[in-house]
Amino acid sequence: MRVTIFGTRSYDRQFLTAANAGHDHELRFLEAGLDRATAPLAAGSDAVCAFVNDCLDAEVIELLAGLGVRIVALRCAGYNNVDLEAAARSGIAVTRVPAYSPHAVAEFTIGLLLALDRKIHRAWSRVRENNYALDGLVGRNLHGRIMGVVGTGQIGALVARTLRAGFGCEVLASDPVPDPELEAIGVHYTSVDSLLREADVISLHCPLTPDTKHMINAATLAQARPGLIVVNTSRGALIDTRALIDALKARSVGGVALDVYEQEAGIFFDDLSSEIIDDDLLQRLLTFPNVLVTGHQAFLTEEALSAIAQTTLGSLSDFEKGSPLAHQILPVGRAGQVLP
Repeated sequence: MRVTIFGTRSYDRQFLTAANAGHDHELRFLEAGLDRATAPLAAGSDAVCAFVNDCLDAEVIELLAGLGVRIVALRCAGYNNVDLEAAARSGIAVTRVPAYSPHAVAEFTIGLLLALDRKIHRAWSRVRENNYALDGLVGRNLHGRIMGVVGTGQIGALVARTLRAGFGCEVLASDPVPDPELEAIGVHYTSVDSLLREADVISLHCPLTPDTKHMINAATLAQARPGLIVVNTSRGALIDTRALIDALKARSVGGVALDVYEQEAGIFFDDLSSEIIDDDLLQRLLTFPNVLVTGHQAFLTEEALSAIAQTTLGSLSDFEKGSPLAHQILPVGRAGQVLP
């Protein structure tokens, strides 16, 4: 199968090429992301492989269909950037990678929290200038604090388990389907509103839907505990960035660790160190000493990249053979939909 892969970096090429030894697809790697301007680059391809920030709206889907593309394989779990109804109308199948390495994201989440709370990132910057003073680096123990985990799927469950069993935290969780194994170790399920009011730290691990968009907003931050720490390694738009900045300026939020950002498309995954970035909200976030931002790298482990490549190419092989697609995404209400 001829596959055009958009938005690739060196690690994408390395792991997809290695995984392709068992599939024998014709892979064409492009650095450009997928949008209406770059979609024509898929001419001559049977399939397109896209990533989390690529644009797959109705116009792009129609362009791809006109080029003869029959399947879009997302090498990520999220699919809020895809117009599934347009894909269904155009006869284009859409697949994703629902689970690659939940440990990768969960471990990174804990790492971000520790780095922020113990000010490791600030200490690292200091010692590079031979400043070994400890003033301003006082942190707090995680042990005994109240942690809130929103979403206890595979990643959230690992985070909740680590905080509870590993650090001895009191863990509150919110999820439509409580996990009995977490309840057995003392994780308490409650409503999102209650969790937001009681937790010292909130870690977000839920999909982006109309119901969860901006779930962290001015109203929820106003009812949160003073000094709340917010960690997000899930989807950027779960947080209203303007409201978060206002809460930081008011000193009501004690710290923020983000691996995702709601307007990250066109910024994250690129080297813009010599560019002027027009996103005033992101630039303002980066001025706070109690904010730690990374560029959507929580998934970036050898194990996760290998699993992503294998699942993505496996879906393409299944499609080529006419086999059932285990990871196909269908519009809401259609039989066989794969839920987040």
